[in-house]
Amino acid sequence: MRKRQDLDSRIGAVLRIEQTIADNRELIELGELEGDKAIVSEAENALMALKAEVAASELATLLSGEADANDSYLQINAGAGGTESQDWAAMLMRMYTRWGGQMGYKVAILDDHPGEEAGIKSCTLEVKGHNAYGKLKTESGVHRLVRISPYDSNARRHTSFASVWAYPVIDDEIDIQVNESDVKVDTYRASGAGGQHVNTTDSAVRLTHIPSGIIVACQAERSQHKNRATAWKMLKARLYELELQKKQEKIDAVNAKKTDIGWGHQIRSYVLQPYQLVKDLRTGFTSTNPSAVLDGDLDGFIQASLSHRIKGGGEAVEDIE
Repeated sequence: MRKRQDLDSRIGAVLRIEQTIADNRELIELGELEGDKAIVSEAENALMALKAEVAASELATLLSGEADANDSYLQINAGAGGTESQDWAAMLMRMYTRWGGQMGYKVAILDDHPGEEAGIKSCTLEVKGHNAYGKLKTESGVHRLVRISPYDSNARRHTSFASVWAYPVIDDEIDIQVNESDVKVDTYRASGAGGQHVNTTDSAVRLTHIPSGIIVACQAERSQHKNRATAWKMLKARLYELELQKKQEKIDAVNAKKTDIGWGHQIRSYVLQPYQLVKDLRTGFTSTNPSAVLDGDLDGFIQASLSHRIKGGGEAVEDIE
């Protein structure tokens, strides 16, 4: 139902945009025919105002990954550099907390480790809201700050690094649904101690899950009914474990892509001195208002990164000194 509602919302937005464009085109044509500049100006203004809704709809089309709609965990770690990097990590935590608030998301600090003098060594945030992971996944990587250090008595320029890692919140309460037609059931006489009844009746049960090849068996009880029930529990437990292994393999594959927190690995640079600029090194998207970005104005960077992923553009490798 959530997926259907999301699709209905997206389709409805596109239809509204199309209708608004068509209506205002007609108004412009009518105004030009009648020489009424006021009508033309009003229609043009309406089309300009539509740009924000068009941008929002475009962003929604980019969030179609398997886990994009999920809540997200966001882990921030200070790089080498002591107090400088720890203060930078705290600034990033504040930036994402403010961004989440602007988006209407609920942001909770699940874990944080304060620095010795200032800032944080690391923290983990939980960001709850529709498409939280889909948007935050573009923020994973190393972030670099260039500024005059408030902790340097000589007021020298310092470069600090911190890493950001986003990963989706996944519901671990997995309800294992087993198709009985996929399971071969064998009954046989139990072996070993247990008395005459156990050894002379087909009380033991063996289940073979054909798709996975998992085999479980139970012969602990005298009752075939009880052994069957226990075997089904065992099979579901094995299938649950298999699902966890698959999930961990995906996580390990993603973690293998992580990079060092330092030079040459950053995805974005935030320069506060000697000039004011924030630049995403993957997309080339820039902002000349670092204060707004650090206050949570990230939508431009997120949309540019999502578009870059979808279109498969080349990496922007230019650096900022």
